[in-house]
Amino acid sequence: MQAADRGFADILTMSFPGAQALEALRAQAYQGFLELIGRAKDSGQLRKDFTSRDLVLLLMANAGVLSATGDAAPDAWRRLVAWMIQSFQAPARGPLPDPPEDAALYEAMRRASHGVSSPETGKRR
Repeated sequence: MQAADRGFADILTMSFPGAQALEALRAQAYQGFLELIGRAKDSGQLRKDFTSRDLVLLLMANAGVLSATGDAAPDAWRRLVAWMIQSFQAPARGPLPDPPEDAALYEAMRRASHGVSSPETGKRR
């Protein structure tokens, strides 16, 4: 869906605090995703250290690949997503760095929705 509709990626990886209906739908989808994560972990298919924040990171990374490859390599995203899905599978191949804190990730989503620059560099990341 993200490759077919670039707006879809934006909706999932940005925050729109003023759009209460959109935020409510995002919260509903998030709750469903949490349930899916729990079932996948319980079945032994998903590594135990996977968090919902990992999906946000995947969507952000994939949005970057989609943007960069465009029409030149329109299916390049498939390789990134396949790599990521394989890395999420149990058993874990090794420990991961901690995921970003919820507040930090939300701030990144808020910045993305407003095109706000990073305070460290003055550039959009």
